This record gives sequence, C-alpha cells and structure tokens, in this order.
Amino acid sequence: MAINDGVANALPEALQNPTRNVSRRWVTSVVLVNLGINIVIFAPINVLLGLQATSIDAGNKEAILSLVTACGAAVALVSNPLFGALSDRTVSKMGRRSPWILAGAILGAASLLLLSGATTVALMLIGWCALQASINAAYSAITATIPDRVPQAKRGSIGGLAAMGQTVGILLGAVVGFLISGNLAVGYIICAVALVISVIPYLIKPNDPRLPKEFRTPFNLGQFLKGFWINPAKHQDFGWAWLTRLIMNVGNQMTIVYLLFYLTDVIHHPDPAGGVLVLTGVYAVMVIISAVIFGPMSDKSGKRKIYVIFSSMVVSSSALIIAIFQTFPGAIVGAAVLGFGFGAYLAVDFALLTMVLPSADARAKDMGVINIANSLPQVIAPALAFFAVTILGSYTALFAVAAGIGLIGAFLVRNIRSVP
Repeated sequence: MAINDGVANALPEALQNPTRNVSRRWVTSVVLVNLGINIVIFAPINVLLGLQATSIDAGNKEAILSLVTACGAAVALVSNPLFGALSDRTVSKMGRRSPWILAGAILGAASLLLLSGATTVALMLIGWCALQASINAAYSAITATIPDRVPQAKRGSIGGLAAMGQTVGILLGAVVGFLISGNLAVGYIICAVALVISVIPYLIKPNDPRLPKEFRTPFNLGQFLKGFWINPAKHQDFGWAWLTRLIMNVGNQMTIVYLLFYLTDVIHHPDPAGGVLVLTGVYAVMVIISAVIFGPMSDKSGKRKIYVIFSSMVVSSSALIIAIFQTFPGAIVGAAVLGFGFGAYLAVDFALLTMVLPSADARAKDMGVINIANSLPQVIAPALAFFAVTILGSYTALFAVAAGIGLIGAFLVRNIRSVP
C-alpha cells in the first residue's frame, strides 16, 4: 500500500509522512534504546566473545570468534527485515514498534544470561545467535521510528544523535569488557541489565501510533516473502544506497574485528582489554563530535552525498594509518580518524537512506533490508579478516584491504541520483 499525495490525508497517522517535530524527551528515549542495543552487541564483539573463545581453545581463538560472529550475523541478516516486516503489520494497542522493542529486550536479556554460562563453542553459537535474533527485533523497530515520526529536513540531526547513542553504547561495551577483569559472566549480566533499563523510557511514552486493522493488508505468505525483494532496477537509488552502506560497513568491521588480537599479537600491549577501551574511547569521542556537527550541517545545506563521500574517504584513510604505523600511538591516531569519519558517515548516510525508502507503509521492512547492509558485513568481514591474517599472512594486509574496500564505497555513492 504505497503512499501517494492524493490519499495521504485519508491515511492513519501511522502511515502518513511526518511533518511535526518530535520532542526532546522522545529523541532521548530513542537514543537510549540505541545505546542499550549497542552495548550488548559490541561488548561481546570487542571483548567478551574474544575472551570466551580464548578460554575455550586459545590455539583456535581466531577461528572460533570468526565462526560465532559470522553465524550470529547470518541470523541478524534474516531477522532484521523479518521482524521489521512483522512490525509494519502489527496492530497492537501499544503501536507497531513498541511490542517488538519490549520482546527484543526481554529475550535479548535471556540470551545474554545463556552466554554468561557458555563453556563450549556450541553454547556460544546458540547464545549469540539467539541474542542477534532478539536484538534485531528491537533494532528494526527502533530504527523505523525515525522515518515514522521525524520530518525529512530534521533527519540528519536526529541521525547524528542516534549515532551518538550507538557510539556511546560501543564505548560502554568496551568499559564493560575492561572492568570485568576476565569474569565473563559478570560482563554478560551487566549487558542484560543495561539492555532492559535502556528501553524503559521509550516504552513509558513511545509516540507510536496504532495501525488500524483495516489498513493491514490480508496476510499472504507468497506476497509477504516477495515483499523482501526490492528491485534495484526499479528503485535504483535505494539499491545504490544499500550497496554503498554494505561496502563501507565491511571495511569498518574489518578494521575492528580483530582489534583485541592485534593489540595482543602485533603491538604486544601489556593490557589488551585496556587498550581496546582506550582506542574505543578515542573513537567514540570523535564519532560524537563529528556526528553532531555534520548531521545538522547536512540538514542546513540540504546536501547529503558530498558529506557521505568525504566521510567514507576519511574512514578508509584510518585503516591505512593503522596498517603503516603498527604501534599503540599509531592505533590511537587511526582510531581518532576512524571515529571522525564514521561519525559523519553515520549521521548523514542515515538521513540519505530514509529519503530513498520505496514506501511509507513498509518502513520497518525497508529499513530492515537496509540493516542487512549492517549485518551482512559481520559475516563477510570476519571471513575476509581471517583470510588476510592467515593466508595473506599479516595484519598489514588486513588493514590495506579494509582501506581499499572503503574507497570503493566512497566512489559508488555518486550513483545515487535523487538525493543532492
């Protein structure tokens, strides 16, 4: 049920294009949900899963970590658009998005408790995949609230604040990894508590209009499954936006996926978890600074692509810095440059993406398809990183490949035609 101008006023609020500004309280609650989700994703990715893999089999830690993260990302790949599509069709009194945020938080917390006691690769796999499914149910819903409720002209600013929540979540995830002193169970329990607390402000007053039952199309399995395919020939800008985001995230994930092992095996840092915390802190500060600067700047200028291209090139240069200067100070400079570039990218590219969605009645599903470009790199990047380190034989190769991939993404952004 695609929206057009002739019938827009006849549609319920849940399906209309937003024109009213949202409150600061609502924006804060959305940022907090993003923060909680990213704590429970990146505390394990950056530290907890690596330590867990080492405790299970130190000699095969890279292979275990790559296997677990890749399988979890494969689950995210399917669950994000699936739960997004289901939330588009939800007619609950709580609204379309809130039930999925609530369920995702509860089941995510349960999955973290399962991970806290995992002592085998099989249990790690089950726990991490269950967590990815749960978290992506919540993430697909909270991501859709922005095109649901925020006018287009304000989405760079709101995207910047959402990026700030994401980045602070990543930083706090590193803090969790540093503070647990090797006690994995405590780390996972902290993550579970943080997740539950983070969704409470949004659920208290969600600003989530109900979808009337008469506007939910009859369920047809074939049509439902067909809806996940968005023809890139028909929606070319959506296709290019999806592809460039995928490429950029592959390069970014390759830069960070083995960070703990890089500090341990190449730099020989005396406290690798502490080193991850320092680098993540530098990265986070720069992301926040650039996101809150470039998001509003792009809103004011009305332009998106030039900022995305610029930020993509900055992100690529960070991998080259780490590849060339293999010292801890070099890693700090690389983290700062990465954060500066990725903060601008997250804020502006998010706004760009919401402007090329095919239809308003399937925002969560379409954002879920976009979010595949966030999840799929978690499958591709560990595989490429493992290949670079084991077959090409060095972390230099890993970072050089990451830089090249990022430059390709920057080049392809120019193919998006409908967005200035």
